[in-house]
Amino acid sequence: MKKFINNPENFVDEMLEGIYLAHPEVTHVGEDLHCYVRTTPVKGKVGIVTGGGSGHLPLFLGYVGDNMLDGAGVGGVFQSPSSEQVLEVTRYVDQGAGVLYLYGNYSGDLMNFDMAGELADLEGIETATVVGRDDVASSVVGEEHKRRGVAGIVFLYKVAGAAASAMKPLAEVVRLTEKASARTRTIGVALSPCIVPEVGKPSFEIGADEMEIGMGIHGEPGITRKKLTPADALVDEMMERVLAEQSYDTEKEVAVLINGLGATPLEELYVIYRRTAQVLEKAGANIRHVFIGEYATSMEMAGASISVLQLDDELEPLIAVGANTPFFKHIAR
Repeated sequence: MKKFINNPENFVDEMLEGIYLAHPEVTHVGEDLHCYVRTTPVKGKVGIVTGGGSGHLPLFLGYVGDNMLDGAGVGGVFQSPSSEQVLEVTRYVDQGAGVLYLYGNYSGDLMNFDMAGELADLEGIETATVVGRDDVASSVVGEEHKRRGVAGIVFLYKVAGAAASAMKPLAEVVRLTEKASARTRTIGVALSPCIVPEVGKPSFEIGADEMEIGMGIHGEPGITRKKLTPADALVDEMMERVLAEQSYDTEKEVAVLINGLGATPLEELYVIYRRTAQVLEKAGANIRHVFIGEYATSMEMAGASISVLQLDDELEPLIAVGANTPFFKHIAR
């Protein structure tokens, strides 16, 4: 294991200390570094809280900021934050309009956010939940509730954050975010494993000439492992699963997010986008918004994912709203 770390047990805390030193616009609640929030909450606005394990920057905490999220519970590497940490963040971000919990579909997160919501309710804080379920490789059509939340959750953050910043009520923020969730599809591919600092060895093994389509961001098994193919053929195979669930006959506009998993050069992500754009245009889609970079990583894993959000007249203006966080900048269009 070759990493820039000290004691692996202190890795997450030292990362958080570095973030707080670099970015005064974010802080933590009380003494717990893992209760990550905006320094200045907005009165009367719906608060938005996310959370999940570390090892995925800029997911999850990286989207706390202007026109995006208000707080995040930060877990250990690939570990959920505790219900107590989520509750502390909830108390801080509640500004009288209720709080939306927005996170990925993983068992530990589901349990701890549900528990935090029940405790918040006892304190008179209204909460609602939207869960990201965009990974088409993790379950079949008809069982979307079983799907993992991966990079497509960034679209949900954009929609929810813009809606809340427009001072829409909690029920409306939930409705719009659920619509974005229902219209988002993601497919990923991994070329190499990652190493969790406290484990010290690769999370899985894969041949030097192999790739695995559909692997999750924690190394969950994908749908097929095969010899590495040229980029165009790979994108064609990946996009088949997205196009099987989206039709652009009437609603043609889409937002596309090409995500690197941690060790994929930006140049290669643009090669992937090139073919993705060709495939979408051939299918009749009109690409309105494009995001290319690292949005949901898995430590030093080599790989990428493609997310497509099918837009409509409600969602497009929300995606277009500018956003500014320590890890994410989007200029309004």
